[in-house]
Amino acid sequence: MSDNSRRNFIKAGLTLVPVVTIAPQSVFSAPTAPPQELVESSASSQRYLPRFFTESEWAFINAASAQLIPEDDIGPGAVACGIPEFIDRQMETPYAHGALWYMQGPFLTDLPAELGYQQKLTPRDIYRFGIQASNAWCQKAHGKAFNELAPEMQIAVLRQLETDAVAMDDMKSSLFFGQLLKNCKEGYFADPVYGGNKKLSGWKMIGFPGARADFADWIDHPNEKYPLGSVSIDGKRS
Repeated sequence: MSDNSRRNFIKAGLTLVPVVTIAPQSVFSAPTAPPQELVESSASSQRYLPRFFTESEWAFINAASAQLIPEDDIGPGAVACGIPEFIDRQMETPYAHGALWYMQGPFLTDLPAELGYQQKLTPRDIYRFGIQASNAWCQKAHGKAFNELAPEMQIAVLRQLETDAVAMDDMKSSLFFGQLLKNCKEGYFADPVYGGNKKLSGWKMIGFPGARADFADWIDHPNEKYPLGSVSIDGKRS
């Protein structure tokens, strides 16, 4: 899959991103120091210390998200856009603890998706177990952790995760891949106050004006491109 086709896939999937998973900023926990010095992937992630992910998990998230949304001439990649930070901050919300879902049994994992979430694992569990199992599989198959693999090999592993070709004890690997891809899309297009969409890059890419107070002065201009830049909830402008 080419970089452009991956980028177009992300843009095409924008309408499928559920806004309800973006938790209010007020529920974020206070930052805590990581257990070890972190392995960072870019200047943007160097400024952020993860609250949930361990060193090895943080390296995985940076590497995997960079392959899912690569940098190109259309827009910045996942890491520069702050997606790892967005995902880590989401892990400290009620959403990631499963508090927004019914989490009692029975757990019927083969039911159609339109019937709602049927798994016993919370998003925090999916990431913790999924990254550990993925790295263990990579070590066994390639002798390296995921983030240490060459880019083309990382893409191959992600495809195997998506198609359940990576055996996991706690879940299907496609569940982990789907969770990661969904959160990457959300982080790319969420308001920057949640950690992603740095410099409103995702919104600028699709021409979304953001949280402007009103559009009364543009009511009489149908089918015309909106001329003003994007605005974040906190007032930052593109």
